Amino acid sequence: MILADLDSRRLDAVVACPREGRLAQMLSDLRVRTVIIDSLKARFTWRPDRLIRYLRSFFDVIRSARATVIRESPDIVHANSIRAGLVMSAATFGLRVPIVWHVHDLLPRHFLSVTIRLFTCLSRRNQIIAVSDAAADRFRGTLLRFLSKRVPVNTIHNAVDFERFRPDAQSRKETRCVLRIAEAQPVIGIVGQLTPRKRPLELINAFAKIAPKVPNAVLLIVGEALFNRDAAYAESLIQAARSLGLREQIRFLGSREDTPALMRAFDLLVVNSSAEAFGLTNIEAMATGTPVLAAAVDGIKEIIHHDEDGWLFDSRDQPALEEGMLKLMRDPSLRARLSRQGRQRVMTHFSVDRFRSEIESLYHDLLERGKKPQPVPGFEVKLSAD
Repeated sequence: MILADLDSRRLDAVVACPREGRLAQMLSDLRVRTVIIDSLKARFTWRPDRLIRYLRSFFDVIRSARATVIRESPDIVHANSIRAGLVMSAATFGLRVPIVWHVHDLLPRHFLSVTIRLFTCLSRRNQIIAVSDAAADRFRGTLLRFLSKRVPVNTIHNAVDFERFRPDAQSRKETRCVLRIAEAQPVIGIVGQLTPRKRPLELINAFAKIAPKVPNAVLLIVGEALFNRDAAYAESLIQAARSLGLREQIRFLGSREDTPALMRAFDLLVVNSSAEAFGLTNIEAMATGTPVLAAAVDGIKEIIHHDEDGWLFDSRDQPALEEGMLKLMRDPSLRARLSRQGRQRVMTHFSVDRFRSEIESLYHDLLERGKKPQPVPGFEVKLSAD
């Protein structure tokens, strides 16, 4: 999103990223110059053996990143995750280059999180931006609330591409045809990683309760397990659908590249997460005109206003999930109202133009504060990704 929409006439971007993964191909498609650095293999863990291995990976990546920064001499480094922020801040000690940490996740309640907060305090070069107030508050913790001038933490909400995610009746019809779903057939969808935090199992159980009351309803589950520890969980979802006798009504579509088309085919998107820093699928569905039923957690509450532009429920209340699904599937006029007002909400508050303006304003403010002399006429931004 950042790279696709920055003003290339004023900002010259180069990305440091690992060779493996989809990111390198996406950058090639955007014609963005890339430099290859080592892949960071680190996760939050309580196991000492893994922690030692992860720390070794950090040191290797820091060495690679420092050599890259010295060679490229960027005016700003935009680190696109907490882990990337740690690496790039450590890699640039003594180099005076400002580091933007872009926080997309809720910092875990873990002893390492305190260490991360302390680490950000070591340099005034660090600037934190979070995708939601919820993510910003979690990152601050208690420590950074008292050090807000030394380590600024601000919110820049995510944006949605209105060209990709937009209403399209013909696309809806074609997608349903490919999926062999009749136009009048009720369709509920969930999109995201297959992991316990997204709570797809609870959604399957809720769907089993309402399916007899919503004739011919279909539940489409879009996504896959991204980590080895979730593979068994994903298999358990398939087994749950079978054991409930819903093998034909619950379809697992796996990872898909046609998410906008699928969302148009839904009558309702359900976001059942127990925690969500932002919840990009919410604004993507709203942009396509698909009404959203979502758990009232974290950043989601900053997107959706209950019974105005979406429908919220308590994530710990399974009956509320079932009742919300049933109410929305039985009331087309309510879905139409939420669809209309939801799309208006995202167009007003989550546009790419707003996002680009806030990011570019941040870059200019960093330079004007004297963290590095401003070049003329533009400057280079280095984006570091996991």
